[in-house]
Amino acid sequence: MPDVTLEDDVALVTGASSGIGEATAHALAREGANVALAARRRDRLESIATEVESEYGAGTLVVPTDVRDEAAVEAMIEAAVETFGRLDVVVNNAGLGLGGDVEATTTEQYRTMMETNVDGVFFATRAALPHLRETDGNLVFVGSFAGQYPRPGNPIYAATKWWVRGFAHSLEGQVGGEGVGVSVVNPTEVRTEFGSEEGDPFTERFEPGEMTDPAEVADAVAFAAGQDRSTVHEIDLYRRDKFEGW
Repeated sequence: MPDVTLEDDVALVTGASSGIGEATAHALAREGANVALAARRRDRLESIATEVESEYGAGTLVVPTDVRDEAAVEAMIEAAVETFGRLDVVVNNAGLGLGGDVEATTTEQYRTMMETNVDGVFFATRAALPHLRETDGNLVFVGSFAGQYPRPGNPIYAATKWWVRGFAHSLEGQVGGEGVGVSVVNPTEVRTEFGSEEGDPFTERFEPGEMTDPAEVADAVAFAAGQDRSTVHEIDLYRRDKFEGW
């Protein structure tokens, strides 16, 4: 199998201020890419960008962005292209999981989750596609086990991830013939800040080794992003005990 290489490519990662996004920025830079980091927390992005530049010698761009804001997302893509001259990889990673019980979920929680997990993915994808066509680039979606199997604990979050997966694979059929690769990476629970909006994040609820590490997901993303002829259709990255007791 040929080595994955992103040498001199330009990659943009949403949700890059922590967890899977942060680890993905490192993984892509490690493989030679220049990286644009997008999220809402400028200070965290700047800190990560400094680490990436120091460790890998990669070029970086910090683009504070709320993916729910259509105009801000378009400006994010244009900033990356203007800075680096091209765009080869976009990783749609930004997402959150508010609520749980349907009757207890507020309308505000519902709309925030839909606007982030669904609208934000659409805005970024639409803005990026013209540039990815020019480079025969790769579009990678961070999906979820919850987008493949029912998740009784949070049906709304699961629905957003089913949407992401269905959108990605349908888009793959639409733009694959134009040279754009579209991939989905589906992890089970990952030890990140997920859940911090409403309580203890996974980083506090679980010890290292109890669930998937962000770096493992990032390596899968980098593998998909590094393809230059074929498309990695889908990668499932599950905890080994995920199906125990099913």
